[in-house]
Amino acid sequence: MLLRVIPLILSIAGSQAQLFSWSALGNLSQQGHFNGYDGKCELPSVADRFDCYPEPGSTQQGCEARGCCWGALGNASGPNIPYCYYPADYQGYVLDDLDYFPDHISAKLHRKIPSGIDKDVQSVAVNIVFYGNDTARITITDATQTRFTPPVPKIPTRTHKGSRLYNVSVSKDGQLSVYRLDRQSTIIFHTNLSRLVFTDQFLQLSTLLPSDYVYGLGEQWTTLRRSVNWTSRFFFNRDRPPMRGQNLYGTHPFLLGVDKARRGYGVFLHNSNALEIVLQPTPAVTFRALGGVLDFFVFAGPTAANVVSQMQHVVGMPAMPPYWGLGFHLCRFGYKTLNRTRYIMEMNIKAGIPLDTQWNDIDYMKSNNDFTYDKDRFEGLPEFVNDLHASGRHYVVIVDPAVSGSEAPGSYPPYEDGVAMDIFVKNITGGIVFGKVWNDKSSVFPDFSHPNATTYWTKQFARFHDEVPFDGAWIDMNEPSNFYDGHKDGCPPNQKEDQPPYVPSGEKLSAKTLCMSDRHYISSHYNVHNIYSQMEARATYKALVQIRQKRPFIISRATSPGQSKWSGHWSGDISSSWEDMKLSIPNILSFGMYGMPLMGADICGFNDNTTVELCARWHALGAFYPFSRNHNTDDGIDQDPFSLGEPVIRSALVNLAARYQLIPYLYTLFYRSHVYGETVARPLFFEFPDDPNTYDIDEQFMWGSAFLFNPALYQGQTEVKAYVPAGLWYDAYHGSEPMQVENGTYMTFPAALGDPMSILVRGGHIFPVASSIATTADQRQKPLHFAALIGKDGTAKGELFWDDGDSLDTIENGKYNLYKLYTDWNRNIVLSVSRVVSGFKEEPMVDIFIVSGVLQAPTNVTMGSRSLHFEFRNKVLVVLDVNERLDHDFEINWS
Repeated sequence: MLLRVIPLILSIAGSQAQLFSWSALGNLSQQGHFNGYDGKCELPSVADRFDCYPEPGSTQQGCEARGCCWGALGNASGPNIPYCYYPADYQGYVLDDLDYFPDHISAKLHRKIPSGIDKDVQSVAVNIVFYGNDTARITITDATQTRFTPPVPKIPTRTHKGSRLYNVSVSKDGQLSVYRLDRQSTIIFHTNLSRLVFTDQFLQLSTLLPSDYVYGLGEQWTTLRRSVNWTSRFFFNRDRPPMRGQNLYGTHPFLLGVDKARRGYGVFLHNSNALEIVLQPTPAVTFRALGGVLDFFVFAGPTAANVVSQMQHVVGMPAMPPYWGLGFHLCRFGYKTLNRTRYIMEMNIKAGIPLDTQWNDIDYMKSNNDFTYDKDRFEGLPEFVNDLHASGRHYVVIVDPAVSGSEAPGSYPPYEDGVAMDIFVKNITGGIVFGKVWNDKSSVFPDFSHPNATTYWTKQFARFHDEVPFDGAWIDMNEPSNFYDGHKDGCPPNQKEDQPPYVPSGEKLSAKTLCMSDRHYISSHYNVHNIYSQMEARATYKALVQIRQKRPFIISRATSPGQSKWSGHWSGDISSSWEDMKLSIPNILSFGMYGMPLMGADICGFNDNTTVELCARWHALGAFYPFSRNHNTDDGIDQDPFSLGEPVIRSALVNLAARYQLIPYLYTLFYRSHVYGETVARPLFFEFPDDPNTYDIDEQFMWGSAFLFNPALYQGQTEVKAYVPAGLWYDAYHGSEPMQVENGTYMTFPAALGDPMSILVRGGHIFPVASSIATTADQRQKPLHFAALIGKDGTAKGELFWDDGDSLDTIENGKYNLYKLYTDWNRNIVLSVSRVVSGFKEEPMVDIFIVSGVLQAPTNVTMGSRSLHFEFRNKVLVVLDVNERLDHDFEINWS
């Protein structure tokens, strides 16, 4: 009995501690009483309305038949503001049972008033699990039968009985709250279960938000912070060039919020069906799913960075990329021949452009068929790849999921093996689905949910790798894309999956993909569509592991939560425009929040023709994408640096040189992402949560906590006005004198075309610097430098992760080194290096150490009994002959 009473007492204290728009979600106390407002339909404002009739064709008569209110919008206007909304005392579902346990709360609901949207589930089970000390899991299911739940990501089942950062309360009238145990008892999730809609093909739940600072909910092509002004977004993976307000390649129903005290929280919905998410100015969010179950995870933070890490502890941590994958990549659709590929690559190398990886798009294939290459136009491709390897470089090929279904019998193993192994997607009669993608006549789609799919996929990759020893895979068109809307003759009639009662965008679900009634091994395409790419990425990852016995490098167009365990992502077919260059930054930052740090955009844009100025600016920005690649379409001009000439060459060279010098630091950030779920590229508010000016900034970004990038993003720009948060900052290129910023302010920095992008480095950091920029393979054979930028207190610290850069599971197997770096000028410590982990025997050498911000010139610099040669000028100390291998701890001192 005590277990039932304690949460109720805490919930009362929590509800009294925070002002909240309770009226928006109805009565918290006596049934029928509406907190002093006259009439069940009188709400404080239109912003407090929750949609009772989301499908088209609402009328007052139809609305009132559902037991809901009909009202004019007054001064409000917008496409998503409901005329039909729930009354304050609405009782769609009624609570039957409520039980508290040490590690969970369970409840049962029964349907009282029909929703009117679809066939209601009459009995619903609500299970609230204390999933961890910082995470609550709220699962709402059909109490009488099992419904589809996504097999990926594979989420562990667990409960937590210890102390927590949050508590949960459920009242008898269905008010469910999750609140953080802070001074304000901040409510981070509050829903009215009586307004739950749970039907066969339509689920809806709304929750109030503690503020209108909302991020995430992707994939979207827009600003970083999401508008709560009645914005509706549809999430159903679609082959569509990025544009505002449209559903795009990926689905990530993860909301990252910041409350009024600037503390972070998060809500993740684990559901693979088509989704709609509506944000309204209450503030509140409504989640709609066209099937499955409602499986929410609520994260207590209390920082935004904590929330991202907590989410990844649910969906899985990102894969560790190979070291070479962080170099520069070059590609285009339309090289057309191997000779042209080789020429463009060699001329860029000759121009001094650092280059690690050459790619080819589908024009390398024979008849656009996977796992083939054109032996006329690409004659000598295997030898070309071997030459790349000899130069320390790598090769990545594009692979689409669909394979040709119309080749001559006995001529195309990918089709014949698939038929023999019975792994292609079927129609409702059990026949293979024939669609159309790039193949000449027809395309068939592997069913990656099939138990034999990975074996099949590995066999195709292995056969092709025996011919062309590629190093990575670019998996495209995997929404999956189809040039038909379903089948050539449409989708079969009278199938409920093809005719759901509500489709948010009005665009049929089968547009440019398969029919929703098509069958996979585990379920219909209706349920599987949004996770198709992840199942393909998983099969591709396992195939490359088996074939190469090295760390896979995979970039995927379509994505879903947890897919970073298998692949990275790029932003797809963006335009060569100033607008799309600018929007690439919030897109990359958002994917970092989704736990997908290996992320980039096509430098200089994909569609349309770029210009010299735009491409020069884009190469400055793109040099610091976590994944950096120049790529464009087959009907565009050549846009590699060499082809566009000196201004682009200069911009690419100087900025990529800086990137290559920082790859050891970037690689260490990826280690922390893989192990701890930290972001690599991150928005400013992650590092400066107490500065309200940082929350809308999405034209600047950071790498880790040290580097602040300030790109020029506008045509004709000659200087950059960048926001600089409070702290001690060093300009990476212009002068050694640190800038002490007492309060965050905008500052102006030069931005001549072709110059290095403005980079500020935060005082108090030490970071490794590579001494070679030709290739990552070459730089790993050369000594490292260390650089320290002393903070206001005279100290600096940093970290270096080091392994062989390519082997599998080095972190899990302890085959790596981790070094802590420390400077304390007040204690005469120039540099202290200590090994935290020593599992890799090929330790790097450090030859030079640079310290900026030194106020007092040293007379002597020593390491043990050895005096070191140094130079000192303008508050910068350069120790020139460290020459120490990092196989032991050591300390350098000054006097």
